[in-house]
Amino acid sequence: MDLKQIAKDTSKTLISYLTYQALRVVMAQLDETEPKRAYWLRQFTERESIQNGEAYLQALFKEEQRLAFRILTVREHIAEQVADYLPEMLRTGVQQANMQQRTQQLERMTQLDPSNPGLHPDGSHPEQEPNSELEG
Repeated sequence: MDLKQIAKDTSKTLISYLTYQALRVVMAQLDETEPKRAYWLRQFTERESIQNGEAYLQALFKEEQRLAFRILTVREHIAEQVADYLPEMLRTGVQQANMQQRTQQLERMTQLDPSNPGLHPDGSHPEQEPNSELEG
């Protein structure tokens, strides 16, 4: 397990996500102040995938440099705002999500199927009791 590579990949994914969030902020601002530019940016975003934030920004720089710089600025601002909370939120979030998954799985493993009272919790059938009327 290469922890440095995992951290690098996670960071890249997070940066792309922050680019997406910055795009949403800029679009909301443009909706209020410059609806025509907001429309143009929506059309651009339909053509260029935001999945890879860096590739999206490179394409945007080729067509509308001012908007690209604006998204960069907003992305940096968002990153500065969330950076302090992120490590603890990540740890706590993973712990809570894992606990919830474990709890749900334990409940599934121990729950009887009410539609078939003859099933054991593991899904197997109990041994059939001999029927004294048939054995006679």
